Amino acid sequence: MIKLINLNKVFQTKTIETVALNEINLHIKKGEFVSIMGPSGCGKSTLLNMMGLLDKPTSGKVLIGGTDLSNYNDTQLAAFRNQKLGFIFQSFHLINDLSVIDNVELPLLYRKSTARDRRTKALAALEKVGLSHRTTHYPSQLSGGQRQRVAIARSIICEPELILADEPTGNLDSVMGNEIMNLLQNLNKEGATIVMVTHDEQMAHGTDRLIRLFDGQTVAVHQNSKEEVC
Repeated sequence: MIKLINLNKVFQTKTIETVALNEINLHIKKGEFVSIMGPSGCGKSTLLNMMGLLDKPTSGKVLIGGTDLSNYNDTQLAAFRNQKLGFIFQSFHLINDLSVIDNVELPLLYRKSTARDRRTKALAALEKVGLSHRTTHYPSQLSGGQRQRVAIARSIICEPELILADEPTGNLDSVMGNEIMNLLQNLNKEGATIVMVTHDEQMAHGTDRLIRLFDGQTVAVHQNSKEEVC
């Protein structure tokens, strides 16, 4: 599903050069649930941004589903993201002025779909995350766990092949965090490939594989015996 080849990312100003990623080579198989851990500033989120085509590498290649995206322009990358990828963020990134169902429908506005089709798919996504009774509420009326469920519904409405999650349980208490992790595990069982950045060892060990980063380099890869979080 994902192949990173000699991936480098350098942030440069007039006075300083910061190496965020250094010669990353990584393969993630279709249907895997992979977690990425490491100290703050080690390059975890930068790596996820590279996989999600939100930023371009300084050098190296990113292949998703066998497609080399090196020469795609911004418009082509945006279309590819909309068709193939789903994103879940720590801070949810919901639009406060839109209802729950309108937030979930947003990715479909960039496709040729009817209002009825958008509504049907949004209701199905909300049903999957257990929030079909909250369609007309607004983000400010929801708990943190509920807002993250809305964000997950939004991420899966286009039926993406790959879901990228950046600290999806980071702003939640342990109970809500476990609920979100169980939801991600269920999506993985249904066939989604998931890559998750986390600081939580318990959550990381609920995935197939744990990749540890340090100073922008892969320092260890652990094959987990995946267990349900409870």
